[in-house]
Amino acid sequence: MTLFCFSLSLFRYYISETKVFLFLNWNLFLAWIPFFISSFLVIFKIRSKLSLVVAITVWILFFPNSPYILTDLFHLRNRNSIPIWYDLVVILSYAWTGLFCGFVSLLDIEKLLSDYCRRSVINIMTISFLFITSFGVYLGRFLRWNSWDILSNPFGLFNDILLRIVYPTNHIQTWGVTVFMGVMLNFMYFMMKSVRNLNRPTFAIKNQQT
Repeated sequence: MTLFCFSLSLFRYYISETKVFLFLNWNLFLAWIPFFISSFLVIFKIRSKLSLVVAITVWILFFPNSPYILTDLFHLRNRNSIPIWYDLVVILSYAWTGLFCGFVSLLDIEKLLSDYCRRSVINIMTISFLFITSFGVYLGRFLRWNSWDILSNPFGLFNDILLRIVYPTNHIQTWGVTVFMGVMLNFMYFMMKSVRNLNRPTFAIKNQQT
């Protein structure tokens, strides 16, 4: 799917000779980072509690990059060089791929946490992660902060976050985006998990029969 996205953007560049959507490749690369982090933890079977806490903290800083590409639909508009339906396919392809990378990485994090926490606690943490992610998407889309700013400008980032926590009524858009996008991401993630779980009994029966 990533190769398909890259091909779409290259074809668009070849036809239109404009770099309008080439930035989506960078956004998709950032969306892969949470997947890389969680995969590393699973493959190398990291079990140290301190290492997991540090790794999950880094993971949550990059996790908003996965659903962030959904907001690139803001760039969809009529352009003379390329029909709008093609640009819609381009953005949705990148958005789905980024979101899928994020959801798979979240499944990995749940798997790692299952060694230390009950299922009910993990579900609460998952829901919290997705709402935190929605807040991160707001910071990125509307305030133009990114994951690297935690190192390059931590005080400016912390100040913007603190203002919205201390004076929530002055920042209705912040909490509107956070709540509604958080609910949407939770529905999408748990729907994906429900489909995944529905397939398990069928496979188990087939394996027993063979």
